[in-house]
Amino acid sequence: MESLLHFFDVFISSFDVFIDGLWITFKLSVASLIIAFIIGLFFAILKISNIKILEWIADAYIWIVRGTPLIVQIFILFYGLTDILLIPMFWAGVAGLAFHSGAYIAEIIRGAIQSIDKGQREAGSSLGMSKGLTMRRIILPQAFRRAVPSLGNQFIIGIKDSSLVSFIGMQDLFGVASTMGANSFDYLPYFFTVAVYYLLIVLVLTLAVNKIEKKLAASD
Repeated sequence: MESLLHFFDVFISSFDVFIDGLWITFKLSVASLIIAFIIGLFFAILKISNIKILEWIADAYIWIVRGTPLIVQIFILFYGLTDILLIPMFWAGVAGLAFHSGAYIAEIIRGAIQSIDKGQREAGSSLGMSKGLTMRRIILPQAFRRAVPSLGNQFIIGIKDSSLVSFIGMQDLFGVASTMGANSFDYLPYFFTVAVYYLLIVLVLTLAVNKIEKKLAASD
């Protein structure tokens, strides 16, 4: 009972500090996922291009991301980018997260595109559409609808993965918990607190994705 009261006391007293960390986590997640989606769409198109060199480039990128830990990718990009381009820590973190998530989003979009019946492409061609126009107006809209559940899941994973930027010094949610725990020599209640924040974020995003899925199903 005493431990539970201590947790609630820490949760309430640290609210302002964690809100600052939550704002950083939010900005980091939104920026990285938007960029990751663009990267994923680009490499998904390369993978289905039927041009061998482009397919190899996409395969190499996805293989590198899948074959190395995210924390290693973040450190390489952080130290590499800040040494070469002198970009802020925030954008180095965004680059690391986007680079990682982009590979998984590429595979999600590729699978969704390839699940569309070939007759849809033939229909576009019969209407006088070019391959690019058919892709933009017919294939991609249907593919994105099918990809919503998987993309929503990847976005949730991306938000949780954002906690790793604390290892390059960013004061996101996990970074705040680590700092406050180190200052007070009382880590556990702060880690429980940050777990609650992540659970709430994931709950909200899950409900949003479920609502979108239901709307898309109803429109079908």
